[in-house]
Amino acid sequence: MTSDPPSGALPSVDLPLAGGCHCGALRYEVTAAPLDSGYCHCRICQRLSGAPAMVWASVRLGAFRYTKGRPRIYRSSDWGRREFCGDCGSQLAFRTAGPSATLDINLPTLDVPERLAPRRHTWVTSRLSWFRTADDLPEHPDDGPLSL
Repeated sequence: MTSDPPSGALPSVDLPLAGGCHCGALRYEVTAAPLDSGYCHCRICQRLSGAPAMVWASVRLGAFRYTKGRPRIYRSSDWGRREFCGDCGSQLAFRTAGPSATLDINLPTLDVPERLAPRRHTWVTSRLSWFRTADDLPEHPDDGPLSL
């Protein structure tokens, strides 16, 4: 999904943020404001989600923890792995395989996903021609800049 995001946090959001999988076997908590958010239109996200895009938010590793259960891991590429529920299959997080200070959570897995909104589109070169969103967010052919 993303490499390390910009250094400034998103506009204020009430913390902590909580989320989890569909069946409730995995729960997580985020204790600091996300640093970035967006739509990922890459083919890997499309195929893994069965949707035209995934919506993510980058959070610092130290601000994220599982409060219930342990995720299963799927290495989706040489540079990334997905964390998902082994019972219901919900994908909750993405981590880069190498050193990184952040991970991406899937925004719709938040208990109240309306608390955050995407700020940009990434990997638009893979966007499906029939999928458009009604926004004027910045679009990037790849991960985009490391600071917005």
